Amino acid sequence: MIEGFVALYIFMLAAFTGYEVISKVPVILHTPLMSGSNFIHGIVLVGTMVALGHAATPLEQLIGFVAVILAAGNAVGGYVVTERMLEMFKTSRGGK
Repeated sequence: MIEGFVALYIFMLAAFTGYEVISKVPVILHTPLMSGSNFIHGIVLVGTMVALGHAATPLEQLIGFVAVILAAGNAVGGYVVTERMLEMFKTSRGGK
């Protein structure tokens, strides 16, 4: 397993790289990329459910349950935000 400062270094490097990549995405590509990330969040949700299924102790079950709740909220929230963003691009038909 990765320990101590190596894990912290990898986390900080990943956070910095993620920020730099996301900050350079053009506005026009934000909605399609967000839909793709929602797909990944769905996979994370499945992974948390599998981990919860293999939990043995009550503490592991509690952590797994919290992980499932957070992953589900993340996936659903992403789809809600994407839907709201797509509503902005629809034309209103109130004219003629």
